[in-house]
Amino acid sequence: MDPENKESNLPRDNERHDEIMRRRKASYDVRKASATKEKGLIIVHTGPGKGKTSAALGMIFRALGHGMNVGVVQFTKGAIQTGEALFAAELSGRLDFFTLGEGYTWETQNRQRDMEVARRAWQQAQKMVDDPKYQLILLDELNIILKFEYLPVDEVLETLRNKREDLHVIVTGRGAKEELIELADLATEMKIIKHPYPKGIKAQKGIEY
Repeated sequence: MDPENKESNLPRDNERHDEIMRRRKASYDVRKASATKEKGLIIVHTGPGKGKTSAALGMIFRALGHGMNVGVVQFTKGAIQTGEALFAAELSGRLDFFTLGEGYTWETQNRQRDMEVARRAWQQAQKMVDDPKYQLILLDELNIILKFEYLPVDEVLETLRNKREDLHVIVTGRGAKEELIELADLATEMKIIKHPYPKGIKAQKGIEY
């Protein structure tokens, strides 16, 4: 492009941009007008990338802002104290937070105990699903539990299928079962682009935990 003529091309570029935006808005308006149904969503965050629990916690923050009651069950976490658990203690009454794991499966190295711990956490989750108090429930790292078959996937799917129509449920963790993804209304896969571990940078307080 000739620098001398750069300014003369701006109006044409702006017009093209505005036309593209008009078409996008028209398309969005049609889709928005057709989406009239309200229902509690089953949401899955999976994939090898960082951010699955973090994204779910963002939804919790948003729900609390709307005055909703929220419940959380963490299935594998518990070996270390996390920032989200510390903050949840300050929101007692609106956010019920249960950290019922004993650490990641490669740390415990005891399948039978892992299954027993997973069962206790799942029993707590079932109570919350049945409790009309909650509008949003996070089942954090449940995908890991299902991946290693610490709980029967069919049992979990049945509970989710039969949940209240207005209840939102978020399930996080790597390796989500295909059956769960199929059942979900919204599924997102996190992928790795860069991670600090290969550079020897340890997990950071307030970022990873």
